[in-house]
Order: sequence, then C-alpha cells, then structure tokens
Amino acid sequence: MKKLSFLLLALLTCPSYATIYDLDTAMNNVRNACSGINSKMDHLKLMAGINTGIGAVGTVTGAVALGTGIAKAQKDKEIEDLMVQIAKKLKGAKESSEQDKADLIADFSKNWAEWSKENSEEAQKINKLTEESKTLGNVRTGMLAANTATSIAGAVISSQNKANGSIKEAIENCISATDDLRESMMQARLDGHDTTDAKRIVDACTEYKFADLSKINKLATGSTVTSSIGAVAGGIGTITSAVANTDKTRNDNSKAGQDKEKNLNTASNVLSGVTTATSAVSTVLNGVQIATIKKVVSISERCEEELQ
Repeated sequence: MKKLSFLLLALLTCPSYATIYDLDTAMNNVRNACSGINSKMDHLKLMAGINTGIGAVGTVTGAVALGTGIAKAQKDKEIEDLMVQIAKKLKGAKESSEQDKADLIADFSKNWAEWSKENSEEAQKINKLTEESKTLGNVRTGMLAANTATSIAGAVISSQNKANGSIKEAIENCISATDDLRESMMQARLDGHDTTDAKRIVDACTEYKFADLSKINKLATGSTVTSSIGAVAGGIGTITSAVANTDKTRNDNSKAGQDKEKNLNTASNVLSGVTTATSAVSTVLNGVQIATIKKVVSISERCEEELQ
C-alpha cells in the first residue's frame, strides 16, 4: 500500500515536459511550420544549376586552352627544326655539328635577313608557321581569360549558395511540430479518433530528420575553394600566355630568350591544365550539391502535399 501511494504521489508531482495538443491543433501547427519550405529552396536550386553550367563552360574553355597550347608547342618545334635545318646547311655540316640547337637557332636569327633571301621557300614556310603559332597563342590566351572569368563567377556563386539560417530554422520548427503531432496522434488513437490523415503527414514530414543541410554547405565551400584556385591559375596563365606570345618574346632568339619563351609557354600549358581540372571538379561538386538539394526538395514536396 505504501509503495502504491508513493507511485501515485510521484506521478502527480512529476512535471510535464511536453504539451499534447488536440489532433486538429497539432495538424494546424504542422501546416504552419512546414508550409513554404519548398519555396525557400528555389534560390538554392537555381544558383546550383547556374553554377553547374558555368563550371561546364570553364571546363571546355580550359580544355581548349590546353589543346591550343599543345598545338602551339608543336608549331614552335616545327619552326625550330626548320631553322636548325637551314642553319646547318648554310654553315656546313662539320661546323654546325659543334653547335647545339639553341646556338644554331640564335645564329640563324642574327642572319635571318640574309638567309631568308637565299632560302625563300623555307623562309615563307617559317613565316606561315609563325603566324599559325601566334594565332594559337592568342586563342590560348583568350580561352584562359574566359576560364578565369567563369572561375571567378563560380567562386562568387558557390560562396553564397548555402542553406541559410531561415531554412534551417524552418526545417527544425517543422520537425518539432511533426513530433508534437505524433504524440497527439497516439493520444487521439487511444481516444478512438481517426488518425489516417495525421499519420500521412507524420510519415511524410518526419523525413526532414534525414535531410543533411550541412552537406549542401560543405559542397558549396568545396566548390568555392576549387573555383578560387582555378581563378588564380587562370589569371596567371592568361598573363604568361600573353607575354609568351608577344613579338618581343618570340623574336628574342638568344639562348636566354629561347629559354624564357619555352618556360612561359610551358607554364601557360600547365596552368591551362590546372584550370581545366578545377573547373571539372567544381562542376562535379555543384552536380552533387544539386542532387542533395533535390533530396530536401523532394521531402518538402511530399510533406507539403500531405498538408493540403
């Protein structure tokens, strides 16, 4: 008897930590808390889609820059080989064998005016290859500049395309209201009421508990970082490509000048590869972000459909 009295006293004095609403009130609370979340996701969907397109364009421009850079290197090699061939012929095999390729090219350039008259056909070919090389160099510079622009745009959009506090708060409020409805539904069932509609709402809206908004923001941060790296690489690549293709650089065929031009072209091609890679990675991250956003949107659509 004493034990029973103690239990009754404990139950009477135990504070209540949750309010159990009547079923209609609980359902209205869920409607108020969960409605409109889908529309809050519209901006995220739009920006993620735009950024995926931007990343794809950046990947293409980077790839074109790399491809034209490689083609330019092949043209430059043809020019060098032709210069060496003419220099060896004019200097004599014995004398030219004692000079390396860079010396022969430097020697050829010093005597270009004279040698071009005696070898007009080869000179015309060199001029043609030079113009083709310059065109490829200009294309590479233009593509790197375009890639830089897309990387900057991608970095800006990614940095802002995150699930903000209002979305998080709305989902948390929806989850809380859905939990309350579950409690009210259980009590209503005990009281003999029909809880079919309430169960559909609970089943649909409870899915928000499995929505990982932090993943959306992590992917946005990752895309921001990769796009920023691409923007820096693209900016430097644009400058090095432009400098490598100036007449001053191209016409300096001293050994130091040849080394400088080759180094600038190599750096430009490497940076073209970096920008292509970062744009591709950013595109993938944005694609995953879209898929993650779509999962949350799918939950919101099912939840709000049941709230009608």
